[in-house]
Amino acid sequence: MKRIITSITLLCSVALFAQETKPTFEKQGDLIKGTFYHDNGQVRQEGFYKNKKLHGKWVSYDATGKKISMGQYNNGIKTGKWFFWNEDKLSEVNYTDNKIASATTWSDKNNVVVNYNNQ
Repeated sequence: MKRIITSITLLCSVALFAQETKPTFEKQGDLIKGTFYHDNGQVRQEGFYKNKKLHGKWVSYDATGKKISMGQYNNGIKTGKWFFWNEDKLSEVNYTDNKIASATTWSDKNNVVVNYNNQ
């Protein structure tokens, strides 16, 4: 009997943690705000849609809630400055027509700066 209760408890625990957290969508004016989640319930990504295309500010987070990227879309196309955080590095990437125009990466280690220009 003890083994059966332990098995049932274990199965219920696994089922609770295995549940997928579904995205949420809410209308805000002429935009739809989408919020997507990690399996642990933390926000994974949030941003807006307009006419079923990514539009406006989008932000991504890791499973602990730390911001890992931020940028803008204009009717489904990456545009302007995007920022990417990775451990001790910050990258600023400039997009033109959904393509990387230039990028700069800064590192806390030894104050390293790496530039890229696609022009």
